[in-house]
Amino acid sequence: MRSLLISALVAASLTIGGCGLRPLYANGGGGAVAQTLADVDVAPIAGHEGWLVRNALRDRLRPTQGGEGAGKRLRLDVRLEDSITGFGVRADDAVTRERRTLRARYQLVDAATGEVLLDATAAQDAGIDVVGSEYATIAAESTALERLASGIADQIVARLAVYANRGGGQPTDGAAPAGQ
Repeated sequence: MRSLLISALVAASLTIGGCGLRPLYANGGGGAVAQTLADVDVAPIAGHEGWLVRNALRDRLRPTQGGEGAGKRLRLDVRLEDSITGFGVRADDAVTRERRTLRARYQLVDAATGEVLLDATAAQDAGIDVVGSEYATIAAESTALERLASGIADQIVARLAVYANRGGGQPTDGAAPAGQ
């Protein structure tokens, strides 16, 4: 029975290896994904939510940049839309629940030519309980915004990494960049 289980595991591992999957960050810091992410500079983003998203993006991109600061070959432009919608209304028309939604439209731009290499969107939302204390509700809205900014940054960096893994954003010798 044990040898049958071991044989099955070996057979399964061989099929997984042959399926064409490979790590996104293959070759570590010298890989195409890490080098492309290291070339990304995050442009300033308007508003408090923009400050949170920009810092979260820079925190995620900085490790790929070896502590050398932001890259200059590619620029990431981000526009945010932040909204809070009340629902869960009681009989006295008091809102008992809110949904905070943060949407981002982002573009990866070649800084030298101004060409848009990637144009995509990301969105996150969070539910917030509205309680009797106005301070507690404001604190919950603020905490939700911090979580949403982090989630948006994760989505953007993951999409940039996939784009780079497929050959996009790589330096070229006068040829058009590979795009999505």
